[in-house]
Amino acid sequence: MKYSKLFGKTIKADPKDEVSTNAKLLIRAGFIRKEVAGVYNYLPLGLRVLNKISNIVRDEMNRADGQEMFMSSLQNKANWEKTGRWNTFDALFKVKSRFETEYGLGPTHEEVLVPLAKQCIASYKDLPFALYQIQTKFRDEERAKSGILRGREFLMKDLYSFHTDEEDFEKYYERMKLAYKNVFERCGLHAIMTEASGGAFSKFSHEYQVLTPAGEDTIFYCEGKNCGFAQNKEIAGVKAGDSCHKCLESGHNETIKEGKTIEVGNIFPLKTRFSKMFDVVYKAKDGTEQLVVMGCYGIGISRLMGAIVEVHHDDKGIVWPKALAPYQVHIVILGNQDEIRKQGEELYKKLQDEHIDVLYDNREDAGTGEKLADVDLIGIPVRLVVSIKNLTQSPGVAGQNIEWKTRNDAKTELLSFSEVMQKLKR
Repeated sequence: MKYSKLFGKTIKADPKDEVSTNAKLLIRAGFIRKEVAGVYNYLPLGLRVLNKISNIVRDEMNRADGQEMFMSSLQNKANWEKTGRWNTFDALFKVKSRFETEYGLGPTHEEVLVPLAKQCIASYKDLPFALYQIQTKFRDEERAKSGILRGREFLMKDLYSFHTDEEDFEKYYERMKLAYKNVFERCGLHAIMTEASGGAFSKFSHEYQVLTPAGEDTIFYCEGKNCGFAQNKEIAGVKAGDSCHKCLESGHNETIKEGKTIEVGNIFPLKTRFSKMFDVVYKAKDGTEQLVVMGCYGIGISRLMGAIVEVHHDDKGIVWPKALAPYQVHIVILGNQDEIRKQGEELYKKLQDEHIDVLYDNREDAGTGEKLADVDLIGIPVRLVVSIKNLTQSPGVAGQNIEWKTRNDAKTELLSFSEVMQKLKR
């Protein structure tokens, strides 16, 4: 993509109505634009990142035998009344058509999927299975001041699993723990699996929390080797400075720490709560009818994008993990001389021919400082600079005139095209 043609350019000043780092940087860098409070438009750069996160999540859900589908956003009011949530789900958007029919605008999808699954379950032979979607959700949040971390409209992956019994559910729950660990590691985040209240569904659920000063949650956690203890402050039985009981049991003495976090995912048992409401049963091997056991597993895709920016940035801009960057390479030409523009075009074409995602800043009306500042703000992993200086002050090796710099490294080096390709492939 040539930057001169890109829809959504960088902005120098922070938007006045934003307080969160993720919103400030994503808007300034040309990834998103605000529609209203809690609602954002994703521009081409932003959509490329969202799609990369979605594909990582999709890959791990498929590996865990999840089947992808796509459910309706307009939801049947009768099903929400059946579960008792039409008047108790505070964040539910309610929509009335011109024919006076009322719908729920999907904040979650139990009321859609459970009646649908009932149509396909007859006996134990139909179980287990897991269904998921990646879809826009709507919640009438009271507070929407954290950019894309807390939106009224957001992209989410929700997966629901269906089982014959608790034992089968527990096995799948463990598989999803591993799948979630893989997702967050591939997205460049260290997410701490944290015990949290299970609410109406169970005693405990598990949240995946990322440590950052910008976090809205607080957790108590232990950094002991092979420990993994963490609890949300709302249900915690410990406090900062306590000895970790889990480590003490294994002969170690570690201290509990307190930290601010962003929740990027959660998993929890639904048990038979919804299958009981919709009479979702199966015929067991002994001929008896049994209620289906369920689990629910969510990841906020757009929220995850915001969390990544909160964690991976510096005073110059965003520092995207390689797997998520909108492009892998950012070419910059400094100067408008014919030889510079010619080499820039040739480098751009060669990288495209090698199927490398590249953003090419070919602007004629932008100065050196502006272009280099935009590179850092946008945060693409590799910067390649073509300039008269590099062409005329080559270090003595013919053809070494492309300046290579990674986003998170101050060092630069002059390379030939073949050396650039070798480093990119590594």
